Amino acid sequence: MCGFCGYVNQKDVPNDTISKMADRIKHRGPDDEKYFQDDKVSMGFRRLSIIDLAHGGQPLYSKDKKKVLTFNGEIYNYQEIRQELISEGWEFETDVDSEVLIRGYEAWGPKLLDKLRGMYAFVIYDSANNEIFGARDHFGIKPLYYYDDGDAFMYGSELKAFMSNPAFKKELNLSLLPIHLSFEFIPSAETLFKNVFKVLPGTYFVHHIDEKKTETHRYYKFNYDHIDNSQTVEEDAEKIEAIVKDSVKAHMIADVEVGSFLSSGVDSSYVLNEASKLKPIKSFSLGFDDPKFSELSWSTDFANQIGQKNTPIKITGEDYFNFLPTMMYYMDEPLSNPSAIQLFYLAQGTSKEVKVALSGEGADEFFGGYNTYLEAIPFERYQKFVPSFIRQALAKIATKMPRFHGRRFLIRGAQPLSERYYRVNYVFNYDDRNKLLKDPSLNVDSGAYSKYIFDEVADKDEMTQMQYFDINTWLPFDILQKADRMSMANSLEVRTPLVDKEVAAFASTMPIKTRINKEGTKISLRKAAERALPDKVAMKEKLGFPSPIASWIRQPEFHERIVEAFTSDVAEKFFNTDELLRILKEHDEGKSSMQKIMTPYLFILWYEVYFPEDTNADTINKVQLQA
Repeated sequence: MCGFCGYVNQKDVPNDTISKMADRIKHRGPDDEKYFQDDKVSMGFRRLSIIDLAHGGQPLYSKDKKKVLTFNGEIYNYQEIRQELISEGWEFETDVDSEVLIRGYEAWGPKLLDKLRGMYAFVIYDSANNEIFGARDHFGIKPLYYYDDGDAFMYGSELKAFMSNPAFKKELNLSLLPIHLSFEFIPSAETLFKNVFKVLPGTYFVHHIDEKKTETHRYYKFNYDHIDNSQTVEEDAEKIEAIVKDSVKAHMIADVEVGSFLSSGVDSSYVLNEASKLKPIKSFSLGFDDPKFSELSWSTDFANQIGQKNTPIKITGEDYFNFLPTMMYYMDEPLSNPSAIQLFYLAQGTSKEVKVALSGEGADEFFGGYNTYLEAIPFERYQKFVPSFIRQALAKIATKMPRFHGRRFLIRGAQPLSERYYRVNYVFNYDDRNKLLKDPSLNVDSGAYSKYIFDEVADKDEMTQMQYFDINTWLPFDILQKADRMSMANSLEVRTPLVDKEVAAFASTMPIKTRINKEGTKISLRKAAERALPDKVAMKEKLGFPSPIASWIRQPEFHERIVEAFTSDVAEKFFNTDELLRILKEHDEGKSSMQKIMTPYLFILWYEVYFPEDTNADTINKVQLQA
């Protein structure tokens, strides 16, 4: 696991810029650093040694020295690909997966990507063709950004590396602020920085150096084109058993000790249990002093039952609020998911004992684990039996009436799923943003922004559409984003056996009846887990990542910090501060969600880190030093 960066040389960019960029992401690879420069391109690499500790250095070169590779991630089937290449006459000098990438690209070009199983982002500079090729894994486990303003071009594992390049023009992409306020992330290739783009999951780019042109291509897209309605829950549970066993085994390959995150839920418990069959494995769990929010007793009991050591880790409100500005630095873009900081402290404690940890992300998206998917049942029934014109009329009447039980259902029942699904307005809806934004002319329809994703599966049932939307937005831009940033901030590699090419291939065939029904979620996965785990773990209701943050916000010492932010110059620049304070008051009274507080609050903290009002202050450097 590593970090890398690079750029096309410009005459006004000093040669030592590449090392300064790499220093920004040193936390991704504290074990080693190396560089490549020629007259056109500069490349930097920071290494966290996991496999072939003695020979895994990068950049790595093709046989003719005309292609140069930097790579972040793990290729779990690299041994099979290596043997295929050897059979075709290719020779290897090391036993690292990175050499498979450079040799594979020499042999097959972009078609190499069709063969890979793993988590990865890599870039290959081809000096013979004056091209830079970059690719990201199927689901976006590992990050990759590029900056292209038509003149300067640079890329990196984290966009903060760009801050050390004088050719980078740091500008806020203000048009995306309403989208961020709705989703808490940007569900597209765009970012909150102008001319900075995420390479989307399953995508590669080619930058043509001489033409100063970047093009992107999708090589993989998860789909539900092969659903097999003949499958039963029992059959799918058996298949899940085999697939999870295989995936965990593949994800355990390392030349360092591998540990595992453990909550009280079925996903991480199932992963840990499978891993423990291969070798003894330490687990790590996060909790709080308040037992209402802490799952430590569950996780510790389970680890004891399977004979593995569990290490409990606790955090306080002071830990949480003191770390928020530094979290914004590590995240690159603001993310208000409350579990992000919990992941940081969990990763911090885990990294004291191991370099690699397994985690259970992805099960909810691929196997249907979110309770919100169940709301499709009454809505589909309502839309089937009540004509559209009646639903529209009822919605108009309900909108004008004071609150009553069923009012929200009637309003949403007239909307298409692309507007109704709560992820589309996860935090603030259109009307909320009109009140909140200093400049309401910025406001846009968040449903329209992401409607194309629903359109891609318009012929599927609503539950499947919801899952598809989450796999393409919530999973890469929230779940995996925070997992990567918070773990790599602690130089810890996190592996996700349930976010895997082979797991997804099977999940895409599952009919809705083996995923979700009115009785519950993740039906087949739970059935598979029942055979290996105690009943109370396999069937435990999903809690997410419980925390006492909502109650911390009401405590005077933390409440005052939020008030200060909500009345700051930055807040005045973007928001109606009276509306911010009103929302905070509603939260104090138990009438508003925590997300409505944390989303603008963390945006303000993020802006103060990356866009300090004092242009002479290097806030980023100060936060980096604190980190």
